[in-house]
Amino acid sequence: MLMNPVNAAVAPRGRTILLSSVSSDSHTWNLVFLQLLLEETGHRVINLGACVADELLVQECSAIRPDLVVISTVNGHGQVDGLRLIRKLRSDPETRGTPVVIGGKLGITGGAEADDRARRLVSAGFSAVFQDDAEPTEIGRFLASLGHPAPRHPVATS
Repeated sequence: MLMNPVNAAVAPRGRTILLSSVSSDSHTWNLVFLQLLLEETGHRVINLGACVADELLVQECSAIRPDLVVISTVNGHGQVDGLRLIRKLRSDPETRGTPVVIGGKLGITGGAEADDRARRLVSAGFSAVFQDDAEPTEIGRFLASLGHPAPRHPVATS
């Protein structure tokens, strides 16, 4: 498992959030920003990093059982990679019901095409889609709409 031991030792009052990019996206600054933003609001973030293969993300999601998966992309391939990823997550019984959001640069064109991309991603199974011009407060409102996270029991380590 890729879990960062520092993150595993910290148990903030909020949700456990699994953070990743799509498999083709090698950018990391967006992941660092999101991790800091989410941690500052009291959530435990497990950042898998950039270029995470779909199968590895599904495996980690099954093992960690996060309250939310956040997918970030800035390379313009978010729709293509995101559609493939969400289909895999939704086809696995272990991850089928996990809330999953995607945000960032989902394609290379904007306007009405951007809205169509967002609709396709939600129709495919994403819980929410955040366009590249979304304000950070939008994810905060989404998190608030999920209600309170389920209590977690400490995991024994040897």
